[in-house]
Amino acid sequence: MMLSRAKPAVAGTPPPEERGRKKGKKVPQLEELLARRDFTGAIALLEFQRQVGEQEEDADLWIGYSAFHLGDYKRALEEYEALTKQPACNPDVWVNLACTYFFLGMYTQAEQAALKAPKSHLQNRLLFHLAQKFNDEKKLMSSHQNLEDITEDQLSLASIHYLRSHYQEAIGIYKRILLDNREYLALNVYVALCYYKLEYYDVSQEVLAVYLQEFPDSTIALNLKACNCFRLFNGKAAETELRNLMDSASSSFQFGKELIKHNLVVFRGGEGALQVLPPLVDVIPEARLNLVIYYLQQDDVQEAYNLIKDLEPIFPQEYILKGVVNAALGQEMGSRDHLKIAQQFFQLVGESASECDTIPGRQCMSSYFFLVRQFDNVITYLDSVKNYFYNNDTFNFNYAQAKAAVGDFIEAEEVFLLIQSEKIKNDFVYISWLARCYIMNKKPQLAWMLYAKMETSGESVNLLQLIANDCYKMRQFYYSAKAFAVLERLDSNSEYSEGKIGACVGVFQMIIAGREAKGSLQEVLHLLKSTSNSKVEYIVRIMKKWAKENRIPL
Repeated sequence: MMLSRAKPAVAGTPPPEERGRKKGKKVPQLEELLARRDFTGAIALLEFQRQVGEQEEDADLWIGYSAFHLGDYKRALEEYEALTKQPACNPDVWVNLACTYFFLGMYTQAEQAALKAPKSHLQNRLLFHLAQKFNDEKKLMSSHQNLEDITEDQLSLASIHYLRSHYQEAIGIYKRILLDNREYLALNVYVALCYYKLEYYDVSQEVLAVYLQEFPDSTIALNLKACNCFRLFNGKAAETELRNLMDSASSSFQFGKELIKHNLVVFRGGEGALQVLPPLVDVIPEARLNLVIYYLQQDDVQEAYNLIKDLEPIFPQEYILKGVVNAALGQEMGSRDHLKIAQQFFQLVGESASECDTIPGRQCMSSYFFLVRQFDNVITYLDSVKNYFYNNDTFNFNYAQAKAAVGDFIEAEEVFLLIQSEKIKNDFVYISWLARCYIMNKKPQLAWMLYAKMETSGESVNLLQLIANDCYKMRQFYYSAKAFAVLERLDSNSEYSEGKIGACVGVFQMIIAGREAKGSLQEVLHLLKSTSNSKVEYIVRIMKKWAKENRIPL
C-alpha cells in the first residue's frame, strides 16, 4: 500500500530496460528474474557477478531492492546502510533505508532517515504512515495535505483508512483505481482484506480468487484465504490452505513467515502459543491480543491483565478484550473498579455508531447490562444474535443465566443442558444456577443429585444452602430437610436446626395431604433424632401417633 511494487524502491533509479538503453547493453537475465518476482534468483545472480568481477552499475541497489521485496529486511538494511556511508551516495537511498527501517518496526530511525532524503512522493507517503504509527494527528494532516491524485498516494490514503477501521472508504478508493487499472490485480487482495475486516468472508473469498488465479503462490493472498476459511469453517480447513505456503516459508521465501506462525497458533486453538506468540508481541499487533486470549482460556487472568493493562485501545477488538479482562479480574478479585472499567468499555463499543448493529457490538451491550444486572436488556440483545451462537457454550451459559435471573427457569434449564463444555459444567456458577432451575421446575431430586456428585468443599456447602432454602420456598420440604440436616451436621447452627425442623413438619403436612409418599415419614423421623429438645420430642410424638392411627409401619 505504501510502496509501488511495480518499480524499484529507490526513487530516481531507472528500471533495467532504460538503464540498458543508456549504457548500450541489456541485462535480460536480471530483468527476467525481477519480472517473475524471483528475488532470490536476482540476489544469487548479482552476488555471482560480484564474485567474478562482473558487477554491473547499481548492483548494490538491486540487491537491496530484491532483499526488501523478498521480505529479508535485515539484508536490505545492510546494503542500504553500506551505501549511505559511501561518499558518492545517491541521496535517494535514504528514503529506501527509511522504508526498510519502517518494515523492521524501527519507526524513530525511519523518520530520521526519511528526513535526510530529498522531498518526494515516496518520502511524503512514508512520513504519512509514520505519523499514523506515532499517533501524531498534526503531522498526519500535514502529510495528508501533500498527497496528490496519483495512484501511489491514493493507495497510501486507502491504507490509512484501513488502519483506522474505515473499511468502506478504503474499498471506495481501491475500486476507483481498479476501474481504470484492471491490471492492478494486487488491489483485489486489499479489497478482500477490507471485506474480511467487515466480516463478509464469502465476498472476501470471491474477490481474492481473482488475484490467486494469476498468482497462486502469493503469501499474503493464501494467508488471507486461510483466515477466511477459519472464519467460515474451522482451523483444520484453514491450516490445509497454508500447507504449501508453510513449505515455501520454511525455505527461501521469508516474507510473512512470522505472520504464518502466528496464524497457525490461532488455527490450532492456541497450541504452541507460549513458544510462538511472546516474541511476536511487538511485531504483529494481533499477537498481544491472541496471547491475552490464550491466558484467559487458561484461567490465568492476572497474566492476561499484565499483558493488556498498558495497551491504549484503538480498535473495537482491543476495547472488547480489555473489557473482558477487566470483567474477569473484577469478578475474581471482587473489585468494583475493574468491573466499572469493563462496563465503560462494553458500553463504549456497544453504543458506537460503527459497532452498534454488529454482532460484537450487541454482545458488548449484553455484557454491559449483565454487569449492571439489567437482565431483561441482556436477553433483548442476546435474542437478536442467538441464531449465530446456537452451539456456542459460552453464549448459552450467559443466555441461560440471564433467563434464570428474570425467572424464565424452564427455558433457562433447556439452555443450560445444551452446554457440552466440561469446564463450564464443573463451574460452581453453572451448577448452582442449574440446581435452582431444577428446584423451580419441580425437579428437586435432580438438584440433590448435583450436590451428591460434588466433593465436600465450601462450594458444596453453598449448594446445600441453596437447595435447603429454595426447596423450602417451593414447598419441596423433603429435599429441604435433607439439605438442612447435612448443614446441621457440618455446623451446629441453630438456624440449620430450625430449618430442618420446619422442613420435616412440612413433609409431614404434605404426607397428610397426600402429596408426599407415606414412606418418607420414616426418614423424617430419622432426621429429627439428631436434634434433641422438647419441641422436637413433641413433634416426633405427634408424627408417630398419626402413623399408628393410619397403620404406617415405622
